[in-house]
Amino acid sequence: MSAGADADADAQAYPGPMSDAHDHHAPANFNAAFGIGIALNIAFVAVEAYYGWKVNSLALLADAGHNLSDVIGLVLAWGGALAGRLRPDARHTYGWKRASILAAFVNALLLLVAMGSLAWEALHRLQSPQPIEGVTIMVVAGIGIAVNTATALLFMRGSKTDLNLRGAFLHMAADALVSAGVVVAGGLALVFGWSWLDPVVSLLIAAVIVWGTWNLFRQSLHLLFDGVPEHVDLHAVQALLAGLPGVAQVSDLHVWAMGTSETALTAHLVMPDGGGDDAFLRQATAALHAQFDIHHVTLQVTREPLGNGCTPPQRGPAGGIHAHGVDPVHGHGHTH
Repeated sequence: MSAGADADADAQAYPGPMSDAHDHHAPANFNAAFGIGIALNIAFVAVEAYYGWKVNSLALLADAGHNLSDVIGLVLAWGGALAGRLRPDARHTYGWKRASILAAFVNALLLLVAMGSLAWEALHRLQSPQPIEGVTIMVVAGIGIAVNTATALLFMRGSKTDLNLRGAFLHMAADALVSAGVVVAGGLALVFGWSWLDPVVSLLIAAVIVWGTWNLFRQSLHLLFDGVPEHVDLHAVQALLAGLPGVAQVSDLHVWAMGTSETALTAHLVMPDGGGDDAFLRQATAALHAQFDIHHVTLQVTREPLGNGCTPPQRGPAGGIHAHGVDPVHGHGHTH
């Protein structure tokens, strides 16, 4: 028996085993934001590469290459968002929603690699400081602040609820910070002649960005392996289901991310006195949606336990969840 408050539009496209009425959440459309962001950054890469070549500035040329990776990151994020909207079919019954998680992971990985490259170059320049093309570099970097800040703002709203959009936001915000550091370092070097300041500022900025990006990397990797989303307390979910009228036992509890903005749950409920009618299922689905933002709920209701089903999650000595075959702290909802 499957729970859901509204008819699933996907059921019409694919009348398969997952098509029993489910409550789906359609992520916000950020196509315009991606299109504008990619266009702005392509234009900026062209400007930066041209002036880097004109003034023979390796710094600007290197940063143009880095900003080209931003365009690739935005394209990846957009592709992940679009793939997540593809309708389910007989071969992909959940659609391609996980593409957004993969895009967030790749974006975080690209950003970490880019910052590692920046830090490596900064260490080399610290050993042999080079004169800075002050005014030109400051002007071009100032344009970079405007472009990257504007692009980051396009994704700020979605970054609070969607890991994929958070990856795009962090990528652009990081570049705005890098450009700001270039302007400050360029100005101080121009006034005081401190050629060593540019690599030092670059190292500090790289450290700040890596610190901010690590959480995105960790979360996206966790979700790729069917980890329980951070906003869901699995024990609280189990307690809610166990507290429903007539429920004697909860087993086979699974909670995972279908994408960066949609969470799914399946569970087996034992109700000895019967029940599990439409009103009960609507109540359970509504409560899970309201308290845990779980959109896709499937509940199996029986009068007696079926075989050796999974038991409710148990906390370990450190407060973690003991799960079958996975890390006890980052366990999937499939618990034993």
